[in-house]
Amino acid sequence: MRVRRILTIVVVAVACAVSLLAIPRAASAAPTPLPQPPSSGTSGSSGSSGNSGSDTPRTGADRLEDVRDRLDRLYREAAAATDAYNAAEESAAEQSRTIADLAEKIADGEERLEHLRNRAGAAARAQYRSGGIPDETRLMLSDDPGHFLDGAGRVMAGQRATKGLITQLTRTQEDLRIYAKDATANQEELEETRGKKDAARKKVERKLADAEELEKSLAAEERERLRGLEEDHQRAAQDAWLDSGVLKGSGSDGSAGAQAAIAYAEDQLGLPYEWGAEGPDSFDCSGLTQQAWAAAGVPIPRTSQQQWQSLRRVSEADLQPGDLIIYHSDASHVALYIGDGSIIHSPRPGRSVTVAGAGSMPILGVVRPES
Repeated sequence: MRVRRILTIVVVAVACAVSLLAIPRAASAAPTPLPQPPSSGTSGSSGSSGNSGSDTPRTGADRLEDVRDRLDRLYREAAAATDAYNAAEESAAEQSRTIADLAEKIADGEERLEHLRNRAGAAARAQYRSGGIPDETRLMLSDDPGHFLDGAGRVMAGQRATKGLITQLTRTQEDLRIYAKDATANQEELEETRGKKDAARKKVERKLADAEELEKSLAAEERERLRGLEEDHQRAAQDAWLDSGVLKGSGSDGSAGAQAAIAYAEDQLGLPYEWGAEGPDSFDCSGLTQQAWAAAGVPIPRTSQQQWQSLRRVSEADLQPGDLIIYHSDASHVALYIGDGSIIHSPRPGRSVTVAGAGSMPILGVVRPES
């Protein structure tokens, strides 16, 4: 009997357990997951990309951080492609000017060649009218020695003129050959440059479309949180940069040229970012810095990468107003330093020319447009 009671208790317990498992449970109040980034060609990029391949649950804040990283990467890639587009556009313009100059030289050369041929034809016709007897022979047959000597001088002068005419004809023909060869080479380079420019444009548009799709997939509240997250990161980076003591040695107001560049940039505050633009109604980052220094009478290259490569580099400790700060390892962003740890820059699509902390982004280095 005792064994039977024990078995009965066990059977009842198991039945209760099974019945409890069969009762449906209420859905938990887990937060709605953030939308996943669009699956574009950038999905293989480095950096955080969500919890793919991991069973570790992620909070909404973690996923929003992923979105911020992805957006930052897309906009940086778009900025680098914009630099490539601007460089190709500048090269295409230069190559077009070279081709136009060569075309003008070819036209002038052809006109000169026609003139020389006319002169040569006139000389040939004159010889034909004289019966084809060379001047030297006719002079040798002359009975008047004085006339002979005078004529000999004219013959020698004529020989020199003929030789000079032939030399000019030959040189002009060679010049035309070289001009035509150069024009063909430049035309081929121009077509190649146009291809690079078109490829860069398509890349910019693709990156920006991915970024826009990702931002639009967020709810309004999530976009607001994302903006706050971006500002938090920028503020923390700026604080760390200032705490490093990098500005302890700086105190100059900058040159008159620097002040003119800053004044120009201040006048553009609030104008929208537009990739490839250099004013007057919108700017990309390097378009703004180029035009600012152009207003100061100092021409500088068009792109942030060219500005980094060609302008004189100075240390951060020697930072002065008017200097250009180059950002990110690929030199894909540039800003104008205005003093007191601040910059004016054109950040990215959807934003406007604004004042920001100079250390709010990873600094590659500093260049000074003035020698």
